[in-house]
Formats: sequence, structure tokens, C-alpha cells
Amino acid sequence: MDRFGALTLLLTVPASASAATGEWQYSVTGLDGRSLRVVLEDPESRECITLPEVADPGASSPAHSPRNRTTSTATVFTEPGCEGDFFTLRPVTGHGSARLQLGSVVFG
Repeated sequence: MDRFGALTLLLTVPASASAATGEWQYSVTGLDGRSLRVVLEDPESRECITLPEVADPGASSPAHSPRNRTTSTATVFTEPGCEGDFFTLRPVTGHGSARLQLGSVVFG
């Protein structure tokens, strides 16, 4: 195989799955009414993550107050399955208030 063929082969190998580096935080209201902070460490990139605490919208209230401390942009959605209205949080410093209710997120 010549050098050009080897370079072409390298460029066509699919990239492996990657993760956003850092923490992504959000708050939920527990069954006892207290606010709980949840942290996702190095979440997968380009995969929709339905927040487990709000997977069944009829059983719990939406999550809120996200803090994006990852190196990737986080797009949060109001519904599970990356459905509904969405809002983008910039890497490292992006955040939302308690009014920003969410059910899922994707990093990319």
C-alpha cells in the first residue's frame, strides 16, 4: 500500500463515541419536596439523554436550574426524548434558572 492509500484508509475509519468532558448539573424536586442536585460526569456526546428523574412526566416535576460545566455545548429540551422546546447552554459557564424546566439534554 502506498502512502496515499494508507492516508485514505486512516481518513475513512469511523470515529469512536466521545464524551463531553466535565460535569453537567441540574436540580430536581424530591418526593419529600426538597431540591436535589444531580451531577452527570463526562456525559456522552451526540446522544439524547433523558433525565431519569423526569422520564415519566406524570410521576414527577421537570428538572430545572441546569449548569453546563462540560467542554461541549449542551442543548436542553423541555420533554424527555429530546422533544419540545429547547435552549442551548454554552460550554463551561452556561446555566439556566429554576424557570428553565427540562426533561432531556444532548451534548455536541
